[in-house]
Amino acid sequence: MAEPVRLGIAGLGFGAEFIPIYRDHPDAQMSAICRRSEESLDRIGDAFGIERRFTSFDDMIADPELDAVHINTPIPNHAAQSIAALRAGKHVACTVPMATTLDECRAIVDAARESGKNYMMMETTVFSREFLHVKELVRNGTVGRLQFLRGAHQQEMAGWPGYWEGLPPMHYATHAISPLLALAGGALAEYVVCLGSGRISPELTAKYGSPFAVESALVKVRDSDLSAEITRSLFETARQYVESFSVYGDRSSFEWEQVQGSGPVLFAGEDAERIEIPDYAHLLPTPIQRYTTKGVYDEEHAHLSFQQGSGHGGSHPHLAHEFVRSIVEERAPLVDAVTAANWTSVGICAHESAMAGGTRVDLPVLDEGGAAR
Repeated sequence: MAEPVRLGIAGLGFGAEFIPIYRDHPDAQMSAICRRSEESLDRIGDAFGIERRFTSFDDMIADPELDAVHINTPIPNHAAQSIAALRAGKHVACTVPMATTLDECRAIVDAARESGKNYMMMETTVFSREFLHVKELVRNGTVGRLQFLRGAHQQEMAGWPGYWEGLPPMHYATHAISPLLALAGGALAEYVVCLGSGRISPELTAKYGSPFAVESALVKVRDSDLSAEITRSLFETARQYVESFSVYGDRSSFEWEQVQGSGPVLFAGEDAERIEIPDYAHLLPTPIQRYTTKGVYDEEHAHLSFQQGSGHGGSHPHLAHEFVRSIVEERAPLVDAVTAANWTSVGICAHESAMAGGTRVDLPVLDEGGAAR
């Protein structure tokens, strides 16, 4: 594409973080925003100088002036809005998770295939500086042969919007599983076995029928001798916030820091050293490099992603850049619809396994065309 990609953003809580990134990206044009609250919509539009404003998502995707939409709305809306936007001829970026059911995952894959438009799940973890560094360690042979992978995402969600209350932990598992499968050469998961542990309050349990405080799963990597372990908790489990992954190889192993700020550890046999993770802003166009360490707000009003986890490991501009460049270069994005469906299905199937007492659950297989088989 010779012309810049004209983008609209739906959902302006976390979504507002991306407005200046797209605005400053050399191949993009930040064209429209959408939020149900007209007062909030106008406040943000005025702050960033965006004239095209919508209180209706359907109206925004009907706008012929837009090439693509970035969806940052509540989880229950992701699938329907992604499908509607693809069918409206828009490229779609959507925050995690892709969907909440296997049928929705299949439908998004089919909609992407049928529309010929790009779908990208905006999974922050595989664009974080920590991931980019460990990927280098795997590629240059420092880690050696991969032997085992472990991921965890533990976060207390009390006080968050109501749709989070009682959510099955594994229904929001992409931060835990995605770096593991991506480091395993972009492999997909084949099946899961998951157990639930502990109990949350009856009031929370009643929302989704999910009683567990913690869910832990073993994941078999397809066409590989590797397996992975992931752990998720959302409520009533005492733990400092963490989105982590650890990688064990025959030459060295990387373990995530136990306490924020303590630094990760690289093991080589009996030797261990704490390492510093470099930033990877140099991989980005110069106008958006600063957004790996700085959000759109001042320190007093920093988004939660910068209060917890350093802005998702500096991933936001990398995500936006990959989405835009995939459209410009007319190629699939790194986290395309089939990959996103697999990563999301890991959590859906893991919860199903936990509710059945730990039975094996096979993930649906999607061929390159996107049809389930």
